[in-house]
Amino acid sequence: MKTMTCRDLGGPCDLAHRGETADDVINAQDQHLKAQEKAGDAAHQPARDDMKGRWRHPKKSLGWYRAMQKKFADLPED
Repeated sequence: MKTMTCRDLGGPCDLAHRGETADDVINAQDQHLKAQEKAGDAAHQPARDDMKGRWRHPKKSLGWYRAMQKKFADLPED
């Protein structure tokens, strides 16, 4: 199990997301950003817009995705 924060994934806060894989924490970040958007949190809106763009255009976002996978792989186990 490893931990990445919202900030590690491009967001504005230090909420911790834990998972076995990079995809686990990326999906947790997506859910977090959706919830913050729904709550009207303007600080998270740019990160939410970026995430929506990545889901819509995955080939264009492959660089970000690979960077997050590497960042996750380099983390120590919790």
